[in-house]
Parts: sequence; C-alpha cells; structure tokens
Amino acid sequence: MEKKLTIKEYIFIGSMLFGLFFGAGNLIFPIQMGQLAGSNMLSATIGFIITAVGLPFLGIVAIGLSRKESLYDLASKISPKYGAFFTIALYLTIGPFFAIPRTATVSYEVAFASYLEPHQLQLVLFIFSILFFIASLWFSLRPSGILTWVGKILNPIFLVSLALLIVFSIIQPMGQVSEVPVVESYQAGAFFTGFLEGYNTMDALASLAFGIIVVRTIQNLGVTKPSSIARNTIIAGVFSLALMVIIYASLVYIGTTSQGLFSISANGGTALAEVSNHYFSGFGAVILAIIITVACFKTAVGLITAISEMFVTIFPDKLSYNQYVYIFTGISFVVANLGLSQIISFSLPVLMFLYPLAITLILVTILNPLFKDKAIVYQVTTIFTLPFALLDFLHALPEELKETLHLDFVSEWAKEFIPLFKIGMGWFIPSLIGFVIGFILSKKRK
Repeated sequence: MEKKLTIKEYIFIGSMLFGLFFGAGNLIFPIQMGQLAGSNMLSATIGFIITAVGLPFLGIVAIGLSRKESLYDLASKISPKYGAFFTIALYLTIGPFFAIPRTATVSYEVAFASYLEPHQLQLVLFIFSILFFIASLWFSLRPSGILTWVGKILNPIFLVSLALLIVFSIIQPMGQVSEVPVVESYQAGAFFTGFLEGYNTMDALASLAFGIIVVRTIQNLGVTKPSSIARNTIIAGVFSLALMVIIYASLVYIGTTSQGLFSISANGGTALAEVSNHYFSGFGAVILAIIITVACFKTAVGLITAISEMFVTIFPDKLSYNQYVYIFTGISFVVANLGLSQIISFSLPVLMFLYPLAITLILVTILNPLFKDKAIVYQVTTIFTLPFALLDFLHALPEELKETLHLDFVSEWAKEFIPLFKIGMGWFIPSLIGFVIGFILSKKRK
C-alpha cells in the first residue's frame, strides 16, 4: 500500500519547493514590471504568474510523471543528440552564462549601486564581483553544512524583511495605481508581455534541471508511484505556490506605486534599492542589502555545485568536478562585469529560444498517458516548435546586432505572416499542430 505523507512532510516539501524557485534575484523582475505596466498591472501580473509560478510547478510534476532520472533522459525522447544539446544549453543558461552572474549583480545593485557616482560603478562592481566569486569558489570546492545553516537562518529573516516591505507599501503607498502611466509595451496585450517577463525568472528551466531533487525527496519519504509523486507534489506545492503568488503580486504593486516618487529604474535591482531606502532609511536598507547579498551568494554556490556535478555526469571522462568549478566560476565573474542590465538584455534572446522548447516538453510529458509515452509525439511537437523558437531568438536580439547582421527583414516577415508572433507566441500554433500530428501518428504506430 502506498504511503501517505504527513502534514509535517508536506510542509517540508513545500518549503523545499519555495527555496528552490524563489531566490533574491526573483525580486527584481516583478518590481520593475510594476513600474512599466502601471495601471495595467493586474493583467500583466496574471501573465507573469503563469510563467514564473505555474510553469515551474508543472515542470516538477512532469519530472515526477516521466519516471526519468534526469533532464537528459527526458529530452532524449526526442533524440540523444537533442537531449545533450538541450540539457547543456539549459544548464549553461541557468548557470555561468546568466543566472550565476545575476546573483552577484543583483547583490551589487541593491547593496552599493544607488550610493555610488556614475564613474565609480564599474570599478566597484569589478571589486565586489572578485570578492563574491572568490568566496563562491571556496565554498563550491568545499561543500559544507554552513550553507545549509545559513539558509535555515537567512530564509526566515529574508521573508520577514520582505513582509515588512510589503506591509509598509500597503499602509503607506508611494502613489496610486490608477494614476500611473503605462509604457507602450504594456498598453496593448499586457497579459502576454507579463507572460514573457516571467521567462526572466528562469524557474521553468530550473524545474526541469532540478525537479529530480524534489522527486527523490518524495521517494525517500516512501512514495514511489509516479502518479502518487505528482499528486503529493501538487498537494505540498499549494503552500509554496500561494506564497510565491502573494509575493510576486505584492512586488508588482510596489513597483507600480513607486512611480509616485521615483522614475522608471534601469533595472529591478535599482528599483528595489530605492524603495528599501524610502521605507527603511539608511540602517534598515543596509540590513536588507546584506540579507539579499547572502541569499544570492548561497544561490550562486548551489548553482555552481549542481552544474559542475551535472557536467561531470554528462562528460565523465573529460574534466574533474574541481576543474568545472573553476571554469564556471571564472565565466560567471566575466559575465557579471557586464552589469545587470546587460545580462538581462543578452539573456532575453536565449530565453525566447529555450522557453518554447521547455514549455512543450513539460506539457507533452504531462499528457503522455494519452499516447503511452511514445517518442513520436515528443519528436513531432519539437520539430514543429524549434524553427519558431529560433525566429523568436533572432527577433529578440539587440537592435544594433540585428542591424549589423542584416536580420531586420526576418522580424518584419515573421510579424506579417506568423500568427501571434508580435506578442512572442508565434510558436504556440505550430507546436499545437505538431502535437496533434504526433498524437495521430502514435495511434497508427504499434
């Protein structure tokens, strides 16, 4: 008889889910989206929550249903070469190319940037990132229980500080939502703009990479059937799901009302620093900055460790764990010195490419009982999605680069002929057609 989890075990798993998906970096995107969406914040928030909360949750459920041991095993349903490509691309994205450097730059923006003169910014970022990644390297080479201890102490303090910020923003709002202007990108289709903004959290990608951690935790508690794992994940996730929705919605509100006192910030880190200074003054803002920095540091070490271990697994005869740690830490340091705004700008095309592939993989995996997990459905759906994900990648490239490479005509052609391309969803109809064709073929093949 399958074991039933206790309330204590459900709370434990729910806390793990929240810890996996909500890092300090997740603070910056909803708060800036609130500044941009203005009085259209509600529809933008709903779109954001779907991709920032709903999709990661479905990703965990998909891993639980798939009976696979890793993302590589799951993506290899399409083909082994595709599985290797997708796994490597995803891990590098949530690792040294974007997510790890972002941990350092978010910390820097909140802790230092608002107090510096423009000519000091780059030098201080360089010094801060050196210290940040030297410490990350040291802990990554020596996995230690101190990080777990820091997490247990830090997370409650972090949540209390955030709760205070939210309460102050409600009691003493900086402005009125109805009076905040809406920038052009959120005037029409705020829902879909918010939907795409949720890509920046990278949590749906992370759910495919680290979902196996949650699945194994549930298995270790005595639950083994895939359907029971998925059901228990859903039950345990209700708490963390609700908490994340409340936090994201509150941060969007804070960002929107901040327009009563501040102009639109260059990035969410700057916006968070300004709001913290307003409500907590000097000392309180410094404490919040320290908490966020330590939280980001813990996330950086966790990502460096996990990704180095994964690359040792994928390429067992190439480099050692320690060598991967040095390489990924070095890359993260270099990328971090581009600055938070540049990192976000460069990550957007990659996310526009990877997210359609991740979304379709998650949804097809959840629907696999309908077609008995036959590979043809995964393959045809991905074949139909891939070209349109590539078009999204080209369209999201920085304008200067598109002009240099003479790629402007691609975006103009796609806007005219591909349905939903203007709102970043050009892949949706082709992937649906691919799924239907794959499903029909699965019924005709033994």
